[in-house]
Amino acid sequence: MLSAQDVAQLSLQTGAGVMVCKTALEDSNGDFQKAKEILAANAEAIAKKKSEREAKQGIVDCSLHGGKIGVLLELSCESDFVAKNAEFKDLAHQLAMQIASMNPQDVAELLSEVYIKDETVTIKNLIDQAIQRIGENIQIKRFIRYELGEEN
Repeated sequence: MLSAQDVAQLSLQTGAGVMVCKTALEDSNGDFQKAKEILAANAEAIAKKKSEREAKQGIVDCSLHGGKIGVLLELSCESDFVAKNAEFKDLAHQLAMQIASMNPQDVAELLSEVYIKDETVTIKNLIDQAIQRIGENIQIKRFIRYELGEEN
């Protein structure tokens, strides 16, 4: 028997909507791990569907670490409204910190990396989950990482 607390807990853990979490828990017979897998698969499917939409809005975010490493990141979305959204801005900052920490060479490498704050999630999964919650296509357009003493 599913309780509202179970649904709320899954929603809090994953950031997915309450009704989506309720359905995932029902489909998994109350198994939290299976429900999380269902939500991840749903997020990927939604992201794939939205990936064909044009993402012409967005923000440029920066992250500086100890005066030694700096990152500029261009993260795109579909509307100016989402570009001003706190969750979208936080995603951009989390991605900039990931780039500063892991030093990926390009967007493809970044997308395949394990997220530094949650080893069960890749950066692609992180973006797919944000697409599911926000409802728009989100794309990393480009980034550059500077490190003191490195020559580019």
